[in-house]
Amino acid sequence: MSKIRVYELAKELDVSNKDLIEVLRNLKVDIKNHMSSLTEEEYNVILTHYKKDNKVEDGSTSAEDSIVETAEDETQKKTNKKRHKNVEEIIEEKEFIELPENVMVSLLAEKLELQVSDIIKILMNRGVMVTANQEIPFELAEEIAMEHDMLVVREPEKDLVELFFEDKDFVDQEEDLIKRSPVVVVMGHVDHGKTSLLDALRESNVTEKEHGGITQHIGASVVSLDGGETITFLDTPGHEAFTAMRLRGAMATDIAILVVAADDGVMPQTIEAINHAKAAGVQIIVAVNKIDKPGANPDRVLQELVEYGLIAEAWGGDTICVQISALERTNLEELLEMIVLVAEVEDYKANPKRKAKGTIIEAQLDKGRGPVATVLIQNGTLSVGDAIIAGPAYGRIRAMIDDKGRRVKSAGPSTPVEILGLSEVPTAGDAFFTAKDEKQARQLANKVVDQSREKMIQTTPQKVTLDDLFHQIQVGEMKELNVIVKADVQGSVEAVKQSLMKLSNEEVVIRVLHGGVGAVTETDVMLASASNAIIIGFNVRPEASASAAADREQIDLRLYRVIYNAIEDIQAAMTGMLDPIFEEKVLGHIEIRQTFKVSGVGTIGGGFVLDGKVVRNSSVRLVRDGIVIYEGSMASLKRFKDDVKEVNTGYECGVMLDKYNDLREGDIVEAFAMVEIPRK
Repeated sequence: MSKIRVYELAKELDVSNKDLIEVLRNLKVDIKNHMSSLTEEEYNVILTHYKKDNKVEDGSTSAEDSIVETAEDETQKKTNKKRHKNVEEIIEEKEFIELPENVMVSLLAEKLELQVSDIIKILMNRGVMVTANQEIPFELAEEIAMEHDMLVVREPEKDLVELFFEDKDFVDQEEDLIKRSPVVVVMGHVDHGKTSLLDALRESNVTEKEHGGITQHIGASVVSLDGGETITFLDTPGHEAFTAMRLRGAMATDIAILVVAADDGVMPQTIEAINHAKAAGVQIIVAVNKIDKPGANPDRVLQELVEYGLIAEAWGGDTICVQISALERTNLEELLEMIVLVAEVEDYKANPKRKAKGTIIEAQLDKGRGPVATVLIQNGTLSVGDAIIAGPAYGRIRAMIDDKGRRVKSAGPSTPVEILGLSEVPTAGDAFFTAKDEKQARQLANKVVDQSREKMIQTTPQKVTLDDLFHQIQVGEMKELNVIVKADVQGSVEAVKQSLMKLSNEEVVIRVLHGGVGAVTETDVMLASASNAIIIGFNVRPEASASAAADREQIDLRLYRVIYNAIEDIQAAMTGMLDPIFEEKVLGHIEIRQTFKVSGVGTIGGGFVLDGKVVRNSSVRLVRDGIVIYEGSMASLKRFKDDVKEVNTGYECGVMLDKYNDLREGDIVEAFAMVEIPRK
């Protein structure tokens, strides 16, 4: 007997494909779907199974019935044999098409070689109203295809991430692994010499330039040493890019060089850089720069670094510290040797035989060349002609240019190259992957925005807030509470850090990731998002961009005027005893552009409503350079000479504060109201 398809047998037995497939799997018959073929033995087994079921339902069968059944069975077998042969011939004549679980109308039309309007008409006759770009279920598409003499096979569905990492089960052979260059990022406070150091390292270690070669800036550079080693430096210093990469899970850096000026010491951005590097888990090498300046005091810098957990090797610690002068080219060779030493100890390796993947370092739209991206290859080899995807961007690589401006055909691990050929400008920090072909890259790029958003909602752990802290502790989700502290003075920062750390108990440990002076910035919010932390501010306000980022990233941002209120809130949250709270609702902001002193009345601020709607008699706070100077109520609100109840965005107004006259140009008056919010 010829083989029979599962769906043909299902029709013969008058059962659904789904039910028959379930029975076949219970009988240990190896099938994939309704298009799978069955052998004669498997066919007889399933017929016997259904006959037994019928006998159980109908009761015992008489001998006469058995004889009749046997005769009918023989006749049926002959008929089946002839019919199965005909079915096989029919099936062979028909074409097979693969369709996904949800089929776009335009795709179905393309597969059936019909006009989209024809498919829409067919669906309309079935009572289904669709457009070309809408999707219909697989079962409906299958019915339409069968009517047009097409057999449909369900396309094996793969998760988007699995497609990206389709070689995840690939095991690197030891002989395929090669030593790769360390990837280094330079961080530190502004004006401490980050750019000067990078320029100095590039200039003093450029090997032999090719004739007519032009060195260009592509966002990263490779420095070659006399011993044959190479080091890749990312030319995007700063913790903003650093955190952006870590948020996307594409941390491309192995070593962070922390530049600290010997005459200036540890500064706010230095502390932020330390915290970001530690949170990312990369090796830190300290470069004490500007030792040639008259006021240089390297020992003071080393002493200050001890407070942040960086103890120099000379002082018995494990942090490598090198005293340099980028301007005078002093001790640069020693710094490079230390980087090579760390790389040898860490033993960085990669497999050039794998499909290339890495990180977008920089991206821009060039008027003559279109979308241009600088990529850092982390594993595998990238070649001209490869199809890649980076977020919503995809394309086939038309050209690759290295950091010396030379066109190259391929590049291996730890190599930065500039690529041309993408469909759009990708986002810096996005991971890129090599696809099978451009068609697959295009399909993934079309899906990536929607699917990645859905996956993020499903898989991203819920951001911690004080409201649900106790619940997370109870169910075992919260073992560590990360906190970022911002205050108006350094003394307050230290006091809060000490007080918070004392609240740690057996169930949850409180860890202060970062403490700084000044307004809450977007950088603070991004660090909180990457580390699942809450932000606590004292006598400071968030910048506008920080507030927007906190809403977008769902970060719990708490602002206080009294330290003990914050301590009590966290303590109450840890014990699950928080009372209903009043949530502050910001109504609008007024920028004071001119002040008028009126005898017997006080100071009137002539202002402009930047956003929202300012209401008379609302509570207000006066913010000057990110620090709260005054908090109270509004005494009066005027438009020209008339008293008004409210002033909308984009209008000028006059404002007086209750019992406060020291208004200055540039001050921001923030109007707000307190709304009672019950605990969830």
